[in-house]
Amino acid sequence: MTPGRASGILINKATFSEKSTTMSEAPSQVEKPSTISMPSAAGANSKKPIPSAYDVNIEEILPVNPRLFSENRWKEYFQRLRDEDPVHFNQTDLAGRFWSLTRYEDIKRVDTDWQNFSSAHGIVLGFPIDAELPEGILNISTFIAMDPPTHDVQRKTVAGSVAPANLGNMEPLIRERTCQVLDSLPEGETFDWVDMVSIELTTMMLATLFDFPFEDRRKLTRWSDITFAIPQPGGVVESTEQRREELLECLEYFNRLKAERLANPGSDLVSMMAHGKDTKDLPPMEYLGNLLLLIVGGNDTTRNSMTGSVYGLNKFPEQFDKLVARPELISSMVAEIIRWQTPLAYMRRTANRDIELGGKQILKGDQLLMWYASGNRDASVFDNADEIDIERANSRAHLSFGFGIHRCMGNRLAELQLRILWEEILQRFEKIEVLEEPSRTFSSFVKGYTHMPVRVTRKKQ
Repeated sequence: MTPGRASGILINKATFSEKSTTMSEAPSQVEKPSTISMPSAAGANSKKPIPSAYDVNIEEILPVNPRLFSENRWKEYFQRLRDEDPVHFNQTDLAGRFWSLTRYEDIKRVDTDWQNFSSAHGIVLGFPIDAELPEGILNISTFIAMDPPTHDVQRKTVAGSVAPANLGNMEPLIRERTCQVLDSLPEGETFDWVDMVSIELTTMMLATLFDFPFEDRRKLTRWSDITFAIPQPGGVVESTEQRREELLECLEYFNRLKAERLANPGSDLVSMMAHGKDTKDLPPMEYLGNLLLLIVGGNDTTRNSMTGSVYGLNKFPEQFDKLVARPELISSMVAEIIRWQTPLAYMRRTANRDIELGGKQILKGDQLLMWYASGNRDASVFDNADEIDIERANSRAHLSFGFGIHRCMGNRLAELQLRILWEEILQRFEKIEVLEEPSRTFSSFVKGYTHMPVRVTRKKQ
C-alpha cells in the first residue's frame, strides 16, 4: 500500500513549512521551516509535550500529527473525535481541506463507494488535487491509487501470487523458515524482536515472492521503511533528497530484475508484471509505485502485526494464558491482533462531488482520511475495544484490510504468516517477555514498531 497525490507517491526535493493548528499550539502560530515537507507530517515539528485531548479545543485537533502515534497518545484523541466530532475538519496550507472519519460505519461507507470517493488522487494525505506540484516531485503511481477499470486489471496481474492454491504451496517454506528463526533466538538474553524475528521473517517472504537475491533481501526492508518515513535529522531518512535517491536506486535494481525475467520468466511478482499485458509496458514511475505497494504491503503490515502480537499478549497476559491452554484459538487470535494493532492507521479517499456525510458537507476535491485505527476501537461495534479478546466473536469484522475493491490483496498471506508464527511459538516457548515499552514508528500512516527488547524462556524438554 502506497501513498500519493495525483495517483502517486510524492517525494519532494523542495522544503516547506506547515502552517496549521496543532494540538499544543494556538491557531495563530506557524511552524518553522524544516526538512519535513509533506502534508502528512503536519504537527511533527512541535517539541512541546502533547496535552490531554480534553485540554484542546476540538477544532484544533490534528489527527495526522505523527507524534500521536510515535508517543502512543493517539487513542484518547480518537476517542474524543468519535464521541464529539466523528467527521472532523482540518485545513492546512500544504494539504488544503481534509476530513478525518473516526467511526466504523462512516469509514465502511466511504471505503465501499469508489464512485463517490476516489483513490485516484492518492491514499495518504497529500497536496490539493488542483494544486501545482512543487518542483522536484517524484510522482509515483500505483494501482491502489487508481479507480476501475485500470485498478482492476493491474491488480489482477499480480493477485495470483497470493491465491489460495499458491498459499498452500508456500506454507511448508514459511513454516521451515519460521522454525529456523525461532530456533536461533538466544535464551535468557535480551534481543530485538522487531529486527530478529518480525523483519527477518517478512523480508524472507518478500524475497521469495519477488525471487529477489536472498543476500540482498534487507534492501527490501530499507525501501519499505523509507517510503513513508518523515525526513528529519537522525530519522530513517534525513531529507527528501535522500529518499528520492534511494527509491531511484530501488527502481534501477528492479529494472535489472525485470530484464532478467523478460529473458527467463518465472512465477514471481517481477515476472508477472514483466509479462502481464496490462503491466509489461508501465512507465518507470508506475512500475516503481507498484513495486513499493507490494513491498510495503508485504513488509510493514505483517511485521508490525507480528510485533504487535507479542506486545499485545504481554499487555493482556490472561489472553496469552488462554492461548496456551487452547491453541485452537490461534486463528481467532490472529484476527483480533490485526484489529487491535491496525498496522496501517488510515487510508485516504478524495470526494468526486459535493456530498453529505455524517451531517457535514463535503466538497468536491476534499480529502477524506478513513482512520481504520479508530474504527477498530469503535465501542458501538467492538465491546471493550481497547482490550485484546482472542475469543471476540466479531474480530474478523475489523477494518484493517479495508473493504470493497481495495481490500488488501495479501490479507490471507498475512494471516497465514501470523498463524504459523504462533503455532511454532507455542511449541517452543514458555513465555516471551517484553522488557520495556517498544519504540514506535514516527508516522501517522504506518502504525508500527522500530525496536522492542524481549527475552524468551524455552520449554523444558
